[in-house]
Amino acid sequence: MGIMTTSGEWSVHSGPPSLVRADPSHGGTRHGADVVFLHVIASRMSAEVPFDDVLNEIVDFATSVVKGDSCFVYLVEGNDLVLRASKNSHPEAVGNLKLKLGQGITGWVAKHRQPVVVAHNAALDPRFRFFNELPEDRFEAFLSVPLLSRGRVVGVINLQNIAAHDYTEREISLVSTVGFLVGAEIEMARLEKEKSQLADRLEVRKLVERAKGILQHDLKISEQEAYLMLQRQSQDRRKSMKDIAEAVTLSHAVKRDWS
Repeated sequence: MGIMTTSGEWSVHSGPPSLVRADPSHGGTRHGADVVFLHVIASRMSAEVPFDDVLNEIVDFATSVVKGDSCFVYLVEGNDLVLRASKNSHPEAVGNLKLKLGQGITGWVAKHRQPVVVAHNAALDPRFRFFNELPEDRFEAFLSVPLLSRGRVVGVINLQNIAAHDYTEREISLVSTVGFLVGAEIEMARLEKEKSQLADRLEVRKLVERAKGILQHDLKISEQEAYLMLQRQSQDRRKSMKDIAEAVTLSHAVKRDWS
């Protein structure tokens, strides 16, 4: 992996970025603290936590390494990068702000799987994109790092500063390492969320099928007519198909028990 420095040169690394060794004047304490920090991240990420909590953990981790004015976490969803977590700036944009792979600095990082560091005048970078949704977000400094799972980009962490900021090699290395550590966890959490959503959809489908069968039997109508009846009730009452199907099933059970 290469890291774009503020001078525009590339520093090439093979595999996850290694931690920066401590300045001798610090007696090696910084290096030791970094190792402990990453161990804590790995331990907390290995615990079973909800998907949204995983994203919030990433924001907390990143902002504990680099003190900035905002932190965004984008996730790859299809051909888009979708803002899924943020700190200190525009929480209303979460879930609504999207960009294409390759679009802006964030999209460039996702497409090329390489961090980008801009110490000042971020808006002058040819890859920078100004979003109308965030009119006052004119950040001077920008650190963008990919979240990777087995070599595949699953998201991007952005750390931004309103004032110019010279990101240290330690900050870049730690945030990049966090990207490697949590990439797999994001992928696992996403798959678990999709699995849960699929189970919910299957449950709703079963309820609707059962409700259709009840209506077909009781009203002597076709399957299509039964489905349209459920759909109309859903629209008229502004209730979900699941709620209507449950009501039909419950009503049928009550009548059966009292008959």
